[in-house]
Amino acid sequence: MRFIPTRVHGMADYATGLLLLVSPYLFGFSDVGGVAQYLPMLLGVAIIGLSLITDYELSIAKIIPMPMHLAGDIAGGALLAISPWLFGFADRVAWPHVIIGLLEIGAGLMTRTTPDRTGTAARGI
Repeated sequence: MRFIPTRVHGMADYATGLLLLVSPYLFGFSDVGGVAQYLPMLLGVAIIGLSLITDYELSIAKIIPMPMHLAGDIAGGALLAISPWLFGFADRVAWPHVIIGLLEIGAGLMTRTTPDRTGTAARGI
């Protein structure tokens, strides 16, 4: 069931990207280093970059179709969620990766695949 509007998804994308960028410092695992620290930061940059070029209301270039963007969210979320075990750092930090990863998967599965072209942005308001 896809009920999240693409505009809301876009706002969440930018917020999630920023959250992932600061998550090692915010959640106290910046001293862990390696994949545990840098994977969330890399995915944060990727989310923001992808958001800037997705065909939805809050991008600057309408290049990537929304279904492709959502597939990227699901794949990135899955990688983030399993990364503590995949890369062997679950004994040091896991929950931020798992929770944010699952939220990304959920957002990818529940967001509409077409932007609202009849909303206020389309009318120039």
